[in-house]
Amino acid sequence: MKKALVIGAGPAGLTAAYELLTKSKDIEVTVFEESDCFGGISKTVEYKGNRMDMGGHRFFSKIPEVNEWWDHMLPMQGAPTYDDILLDRPMPLTKGGPDPEKEDRVMLTRHRVSRIYFDSKFYDYPISLKPETFINFGFLTTLKVGFSYLASMVHKKPEDNLENFYINRFGRKLYSMFFEYYTENLWGRHPSEIDASWGAQRTKGLSISAIIKDVFGRLFKVKNRKVETSLIEQFKYPKLGPGQLWDVTAAEIEKLGGAIIKNAKVTKIHKNAGNMITSLTYEKDGAEHTMEGDYFISSMPIKDLVGGMNDVPADPARIAAGLPYRDYMTLGVLVPKLNLQNKTNLKTVSNIVPDCWVYVQDRTVKLGRFQIYNNWSPYMIKDLEHTVWVGLEYFVNEGDEFWNMTEEEFSRIGVEEMIKLGLISSADEVIDTHMEKVKKAYPAYFDTYDEIDTLVDYLKTIDNLYCVGRNGQHRYNNIDHSMVTSFETVKNILSGAKDKSNIWSVNTEQEYHETSKENQTEVD
Repeated sequence: MKKALVIGAGPAGLTAAYELLTKSKDIEVTVFEESDCFGGISKTVEYKGNRMDMGGHRFFSKIPEVNEWWDHMLPMQGAPTYDDILLDRPMPLTKGGPDPEKEDRVMLTRHRVSRIYFDSKFYDYPISLKPETFINFGFLTTLKVGFSYLASMVHKKPEDNLENFYINRFGRKLYSMFFEYYTENLWGRHPSEIDASWGAQRTKGLSISAIIKDVFGRLFKVKNRKVETSLIEQFKYPKLGPGQLWDVTAAEIEKLGGAIIKNAKVTKIHKNAGNMITSLTYEKDGAEHTMEGDYFISSMPIKDLVGGMNDVPADPARIAAGLPYRDYMTLGVLVPKLNLQNKTNLKTVSNIVPDCWVYVQDRTVKLGRFQIYNNWSPYMIKDLEHTVWVGLEYFVNEGDEFWNMTEEEFSRIGVEEMIKLGLISSADEVIDTHMEKVKKAYPAYFDTYDEIDTLVDYLKTIDNLYCVGRNGQHRYNNIDHSMVTSFETVKNILSGAKDKSNIWSVNTEQEYHETSKENQTEVD
């Protein structure tokens, strides 16, 4: 029997393991996970009955195979959630689906609300053309935004960096208001230093013109209108947070006979003279172990993968060593209420603002974004009706001033910034806090990234190595595209295909998996 060794128990690694086990009886699967939990950055952390989502993960895909996979693991709700019952709020239900009030293994449908908090005012994200937007801007700023956008239509900049990418789509004024500081805060680099491909990856065709098309599509009720991913109004979400999906998947893998070794850090990848991987070495409980295999599926950061590999040529080794990442810290803050007023027409429990997450565009704070877990799922909160559970998100570098803070120091700064932004009035309101850190949360698009094609070409020459997922490909993929890299990998393994272009091309083309009529998304 052949052996497949899978590095990493995040979305890509667990998807690959499950797909191999369900589609072949001739492959033995072992998964190695460095931590003691599943999901990678998509894990869910529970703290005193309140759950935290590391980064905020909307489950939305235009890829039928992904949606079917999710539905199999966590069937769509067939009855209302607790907050929908309290609010008498209608939400799509699936006939025969599980009742989230009685069962845990269920996927919910949730409202997507994410806004920008700028100058103590809320703006839609992406920017909308509502009267409220122009009222918030004021007459003079509205004129500047309009003329700036028109100028960007006439004078296109070369898209050789992220700054020019945003200016071409939104105009310089909107860019300076809503993109420049947030992007620099997120990456620790000015947008002019970042590769434009990150913008293409994350906005998927979003621009002022796309927003205008969407407005007219709604106005004239255009059927089968194509909706950019950033404009969707509803998304799927596991009842107990994104980590629940991967906990369920891990349990299914073990039922199928797969092995998962937790607290196992892969440190070395052994290649033979024929440029084939023969085995890997991992550390567990202070001891080193080596395991041989036939197929190696890696979702670990490319930097670490290549760094632990023998006989790598100088150029690929240098490029891998120079790949940058951004790390992530979040502070859960439990409060009785927020000072933010709900001026929307969306009903919420205790009338809190309806946002899932809010982008902070305030140059006086380090806080990049905050989540309101109450709005992701009512089951993320121990006491939904009397508390608000907020996640303050900070983008940092491992080893920097923030990363090295104690939990007490980090908590103090987070609470101080909440007061500065007007989210709460005083530290006395805070019931509890909890800190979490995630290393290499975001693969970054600068430094040696512009040479990554050379590194990828080298990795493709190793026949039995398959790189999958966000860190496995150093590409800022969403969950669905990370999963598709694993679908494609398993197809290649089972068919014996040597060309890995299909695996590396996932999410590089804007229309990937979106060309057939049935894949077009209608939101009405």
